[in-house]
Amino acid sequence: MARIRAIDAVWLIFLAALASLGMTREEHSLYEWFVLLALGGVQIAEARLDVPSDRINAVLAIGVKLVLCYWLVAETGAIESSYYLIFLLPIVSGASLFELGGALLTTLVASLLYLSFLLHVDFETNLLLPEGERELTVRVLFFFLSVILVNRLATENRRKTERLAQANRDLIEAQAEVRRSERLAALGQLSAGLAHEIRNPLGVISASAEVLGQHVSKENEVAREVAGFIRSEVERSNTLVSDFLDFARPLHLQREVNDLNAVIDQSVTQLLEGAAAKNNGFRLEKKLGAIPRFAFDSRLIESAVSNLLLNGYEAMPSGGTLRIHSSREGSTARVEVCDSGVGIAREQLENIFNPFFTTKPRGVGLGLAMVSKFIDSHGGKITVTSEPGQGATFRFSLPLDMKS
Repeated sequence: MARIRAIDAVWLIFLAALASLGMTREEHSLYEWFVLLALGGVQIAEARLDVPSDRINAVLAIGVKLVLCYWLVAETGAIESSYYLIFLLPIVSGASLFELGGALLTTLVASLLYLSFLLHVDFETNLLLPEGERELTVRVLFFFLSVILVNRLATENRRKTERLAQANRDLIEAQAEVRRSERLAALGQLSAGLAHEIRNPLGVISASAEVLGQHVSKENEVAREVAGFIRSEVERSNTLVSDFLDFARPLHLQREVNDLNAVIDQSVTQLLEGAAAKNNGFRLEKKLGAIPRFAFDSRLIESAVSNLLLNGYEAMPSGGTLRIHSSREGSTARVEVCDSGVGIAREQLENIFNPFFTTKPRGVGLGLAMVSKFIDSHGGKITVTSEPGQGATFRFSLPLDMKS
């Protein structure tokens, strides 16, 4: 059962007191109680239903308030009702929930509803004196003055809230980047140490297998085949060790002014050449925007783009669409690679750029870690968004003002 909040109790007490005060008049209506408490109920429900985030519910809530306010004023003296200020309730709500245009529209509707009681006045027996005209004009102008003031405060509050939310998102991303950098540094040092320790025994094993293959008689096919297996596995292990060392080794960028779209084209051509042989229904969409030439290490960026394209392609074993877009946004060049594959589980997204993390059966987990390292070394940023079964989208940006 939902708890009654303090503000809800205050609303009900205030409106009940207002209704009780109205009942002390000689001429009063029982509808006052009903309408005032109904307004309180709408106000409480508005907060509990999260109306501010739902435009349709906001419009409905303000519409109900306008109807209730009109009813209350109609039952308590119409144009002469002391309750005319109750129209401030939907007016202030509109100022808080909508931009200035919507707030002014709400105020206009409330003003027209209030002034519509003049249609029921018999001006033959009831003259509207100049003082009365000025009074009505002042009331309506105060409606608009109130909405402008409240809307200004609400707009400033929304902007502050948006800035705070953005700052919070940036802080979370920065914390994730720091954690990832710390893990990369530690794993890089570990990889370098292990790689050096493993490479020497691998050299001995490879040389021993070579000697074994040379001295085994031709009739002993099994031994010769085993020696071949040993050599091939040593070569594969040696390649992994080289990858570990490449990951751990500090990068020395060779920046040259180049065309990023041309580098993307090279990566796309390589992927299409490899995919053509499989003919699995794969389709690639390329949209390259206008990006000025700038300084970057074309070898590293081509490797990063090729890796992202290959990952997207491998995520669609039954075929699908792979999209790559490039564009300029202010002082950065942006590249987006999007696939329609199996997607990435939400709990794996934070670890996707960590070394040795992989979802592939025979993967090592260095591909995306190297991509992240290449982009970071250029002062860029890489992100990923994904939902399981809906593909993944990798985006990276590079600053255009890097010096060659």
